[in-house]
Amino acid sequence: AKDFKVVVTLDNPPPGLRPGLSTTAKVTTATRQNAVTIPIQALTIRTRRELEESEKKANGKALAAGKQDPAALSAKERERQKEELQGVFVVRNGVAKFVQVETGIMGTTDVEIVKGLQPGDQIVTGSFQALRTLKDSTKVKIEKTPPPGGGPTPS
Repeated sequence: AKDFKVVVTLDNPPPGLRPGLSTTAKVTTATRQNAVTIPIQALTIRTRRELEESEKKANGKALAAGKQDPAALSAKERERQKEELQGVFVVRNGVAKFVQVETGIMGTTDVEIVKGLQPGDQIVTGSFQALRTLKDSTKVKIEKTPPPGGGPTPS
């Protein structure tokens, strides 16, 4: 939240309104009904290279055999491998899979996902450090967390 000065001119000011008064306002820049949203902390960034190396490791290929001499790669390929992709980790068959997503409206705690997720997808959330170090195709264990308010967890 940032404070900034806004000058407002009213055609018909209500009684009691005087120059120099201050107020607090909440500004809504956009809204969308029935949007798919996720917690903003679930959103993460990976490079193509990181994802390709994780995929090779998950498929049982030796990383050393899959690595190429950076000098042998074209400039275009080196740039492609450095490209950062925005996505989330989705749990599929007990492993965390990185899924590239396209975002829409961003709020303070949630972000709209306009492309990339499927109905029923379970996304991985956690601390920044946990998500930053999570590798694609890593086995994960789902922990049931109590709903907000500390009530019982539904079965």
